[in-house]
Amino acid sequence: MPASDRPVLILGGTAEAVKLAAALVALGYRTISSLAGRTSNPGRIDGDVRTGGFGGADGLAAYIRREGIALLVDATHPFATQISDNARAAADATGVPFVRLERPDWQRKPGDAWTSVTSLEEAVCAIPAKARILLALGRQHIAPFSRRSDVYFVVRMIDPPETPLDLHDFELELSKPGKKDEEAAFLTRKRLTHIVCRNSGGAASYAKIAAARELGLPVIMIERPHRPTGHTLPDTSGVLRFIEETLG
Repeated sequence: MPASDRPVLILGGTAEAVKLAAALVALGYRTISSLAGRTSNPGRIDGDVRTGGFGGADGLAAYIRREGIALLVDATHPFATQISDNARAAADATGVPFVRLERPDWQRKPGDAWTSVTSLEEAVCAIPAKARILLALGRQHIAPFSRRSDVYFVVRMIDPPETPLDLHDFELELSKPGKKDEEAAFLTRKRLTHIVCRNSGGAASYAKIAAARELGLPVIMIERPHRPTGHTLPDTSGVLRFIEETLG
């Protein structure tokens, strides 16, 4: 059994965070998973769950002190740079042990036709005229593409947007990513010529990349921002070992 009954705080929202919470609860640790609240139905998460922001790094530090957090895990999305920065700052301010769980990014394979860009703005500019684009991005990242009135977008989301999308020519697809063959059929049925997505890594949404490779479709890949690598581990098992070594 864990040496401490103080909770482990997991900044979540990813499949890895859910897996980590389940493993820790099974081992007898108290956990609090914190979600930003962007997904209306996040599914089952073992342990306690809170939703919403903290109020920046200072607010997170105050929460850590108030709840007696024993260890902080940042298992947020690889592109969630602000909360990751806040997590590091709050860990430094409070002195609690800290680890970042970040799945490896996707690597280009033979047959991939990627155009790598570093921002949404570069992705907008990289789209050729008259393209039919699968826009596989969160709803908070759609606005820059409104500049392209010469492109047709298929915008895929899990939850419907809270406000109308400001795009010139598009259709909204409310669905989760499927398996490779399902993704290939979807791309073919919609007569898509390109995919725009972020290099999120992981298996859950990789099928569209494999399908694009099979079909010979170009992918405009938004690469991850440069992040500090200290205290970062690539998988749940490594983070579990770190927690057990740190807390007992």
